[in-house]
Amino acid sequence: MKLLEISGHGIPWLLGTLYCLSRSDSWAGREVLMNLLFALLLDLLLVALLKGLVRRRRPAHNQMDMFVTLSVDKYSFPSGHATRAALVSRFILNHLVLAIPLRVLVVLWAFILGLSRVMLGRHNVTDVAFGFFQGYMQYSIVDYCWLSPHNAPVLFVLWNQQ
Repeated sequence: MKLLEISGHGIPWLLGTLYCLSRSDSWAGREVLMNLLFALLLDLLLVALLKGLVRRRRPAHNQMDMFVTLSVDKYSFPSGHATRAALVSRFILNHLVLAIPLRVLVVLWAFILGLSRVMLGRHNVTDVAFGFFQGYMQYSIVDYCWLSPHNAPVLFVLWNQQ
């Protein structure tokens, strides 16, 4: 369960994306990774904003032993892990060519991650359900605002000089 919790946490996703972006030597790879970074930052921003507005307390049986928490993490709605799982799953399924068993594993990971949030007492079922919906919709925003060397050349030129 703890490993699932870490697999959906924002810090490993952000650090992993930044690392891959720094190691990427192809324009296509950088474009996908730059958009994944944009998606992850958008996710953190929107989840923090909603948690701050709604301020729903975590379930009473939750233990505060979570991996690297911030001030808004004392709130429950929506589940950031669920939004990230839905967002990343949809992103991966749309931008990586995967065999069907791997595609099923990606969806299964997201579902089990959401289930683990309820089982660990971190969230209510509605926190996770709304989180999945929010993450799914966030990908639509990322897809609509897709950053490419054509519509955001400054970002790619700046990153290329690193």
